[in-house]
Amino acid sequence: MKECLFYTKQEDESVRCELCPHHCLIRTGGTGLCRSRKNINGKLLSMVYGQPCSLAIDPIEKKPLYFFHPGEECLSLACTGCNLRCKGCQNHEISQVEHYDVEHYELKPEEVISLAIKYKQDIIAYTYTEPLTWYEYTFDCCRLAHENNMKNVLVSAGYVNEQPLRQIAPFIDAANIDLKYFNDETYRRMSAASLTPVLRTLEILREHHVWLEITHLMIPGTETEDEFRKMCVWLSDHGFQDTPLHLSRFFPRYRLTNGYSPTPIASLQRAKQIAEEEGISHVFLGNV
Repeated sequence: MKECLFYTKQEDESVRCELCPHHCLIRTGGTGLCRSRKNINGKLLSMVYGQPCSLAIDPIEKKPLYFFHPGEECLSLACTGCNLRCKGCQNHEISQVEHYDVEHYELKPEEVISLAIKYKQDIIAYTYTEPLTWYEYTFDCCRLAHENNMKNVLVSAGYVNEQPLRQIAPFIDAANIDLKYFNDETYRRMSAASLTPVLRTLEILREHHVWLEITHLMIPGTETEDEFRKMCVWLSDHGFQDTPLHLSRFFPRYRLTNGYSPTPIASLQRAKQIAEEEGISHVFLGNV
């Protein structure tokens, strides 16, 4: 365990987490919505620090990143926890669980670097769950990686407050951000989040010269063609027309199984056409 950054102490030993827009008020013994940050006697602690539940060597294209060191591999790691509640989560076995319900490794940040060196990996990816909920571990690993001339990749839903994001951004070389919907009500209903903070994350990462690619998971019935077009217009109008956009095919998972089918290929092809009509230069279909 490690004491968390970005929280304020309240009366009666409760704490207010300031990491993400949920601003969870956590009473002693409780956790935030992400399940990985716990109030113990008035101190907010990361329960997953140094305890990755998943380690793998992946092609960088799997993140997906198509224009950042293409053809290379990366050491990928994840701890349990996520501050979203996506009904169709593709990794719910590790993102939507308590940390003690999943087997994990004991791996300090310096040991992550040693592992990357051992397997000749120059890129480390923080991925699979939500790496900004295990912020302290991600931050310490990123800082050490840069000290060892390695690059860091963040795969995130981008639901984070500005101060924590700006603190870690100088250590992030590339990021793939999930832009899940372009309708605030749908964001709340399907993921227990909201749109504006994610858009701000994209702008802040660009300000810090982080290489960006965007993923949009297309779940049938959750957005209209007009909403998707508005998303593409916003991206074009705000300077993201050359940012690669990955349109990912949905397969029924987690709480979206009954009544849901995989995204029709024709729907993905139509979305690609719309994105290109609105000026998006690089559009790719994923999971097809």
